[in-house]
Amino acid sequence: MNKILSNTKGDRWIWLIVILLSAISLLAVYSSTGTLAYKKGVGVESILFKHLMMVVGGIALMYISHKLDYRYYAGISKLLMIVTIPLLLYTLVFGAHINNASRWIPIPGTGLSFQTSDLAKLALITYLARTLSRKQENIKDVKQSFIPIMGAVCVVFILIALANLSTALMLFGVSILLLIIGRISIKQIAITCLAGAVLLTGVIFLGPRRHTYISRMHTFMHPGKANADKSFQSDHAKIAIATGGLFGKGLGHSQEKNYLPEAFSDEIYAVIIEECGLLGGLAIISIYLFLLYRCIKIVTKAPKAFGALLAAGLSFSLTIQAFANMAVAVGLGPVTGVPLPLISMGGTSILFTSVAFGIILSVSRDIDEPKKVIVGEIKEVAVA
Repeated sequence: MNKILSNTKGDRWIWLIVILLSAISLLAVYSSTGTLAYKKGVGVESILFKHLMMVVGGIALMYISHKLDYRYYAGISKLLMIVTIPLLLYTLVFGAHINNASRWIPIPGTGLSFQTSDLAKLALITYLARTLSRKQENIKDVKQSFIPIMGAVCVVFILIALANLSTALMLFGVSILLLIIGRISIKQIAITCLAGAVLLTGVIFLGPRRHTYISRMHTFMHPGKANADKSFQSDHAKIAIATGGLFGKGLGHSQEKNYLPEAFSDEIYAVIIEECGLLGGLAIISIYLFLLYRCIKIVTKAPKAFGALLAAGLSFSLTIQAFANMAVAVGLGPVTGVPLPLISMGGTSILFTSVAFGIILSVSRDIDEPKKVIVGEIKEVAVA
């Protein structure tokens, strides 16, 4: 154990945040999966054990990915994009339909489903970071720089949006932030936003899930006029939050977890507030804000443009997803299928989130290690 701890590099606060969120996840999942266990005819401990294995596997992947030099991810960014686009197409046509959405590819022999949008987020952010950092000398060139970047963003956006609009919108937003940081001109960013708006309009009014998207927006905008079945999830999330009070009902004492369709995933934040109160909800928000703060410090200190852009893209993606999930739970957004990073119960999403944390830690290693080298050289000169 001591050897493993001595080999962990990078920002220690991010390591602590990951461990803390994982511990919270185990408690929250154990508390919120009673109804799921009953429906499956298994014990809650069985579900918790599977979740624990995912958490442990995620931490192992984070450890491995943080040991790799982050420049390695620049080398495989094109390969990731080449693999991702066909996978997204395959998912739309042949993917498993869960909750009326084709977002998953079953992994044979494991009982798990792989959500291809998780890989797409990692692939697109890595590709944009690499392209923006290498094209800085001719970043204003439309043919060499702008068209490849805009093409990648729009293709990935439309392929994800047809089945998972909320994830596509968040990834598009992260991409625009990266374009701003990467010194793309305002005119070109405006063109990208316009293209995204056109694609978004097509998805909402012509896409295969158009009725779902329109219904959710109508329910959110006019909750009093919505059908009780359509507002069921958001209504019970609000009840959970309203009855939690300042200190909550206590761990394991949530009542709404028995009614919420996705109490252990999409609405786990509402369950946490019901059991731990407003203070518990604010504590979760504070953890994610502190994570963003630590990541921004890494971005500002990163010696290479690729590392800064990579850390920025991944950290924005994680924190935007976290606040989107919490916003939906408290009624500030329409119902989506976005999990709370490292807290919601999930399979491969935990693994990809852990890899993202590992890459951020790898970038932070590049900040720490040069300092150690310089200090070592000064000591050697002093001894001499």
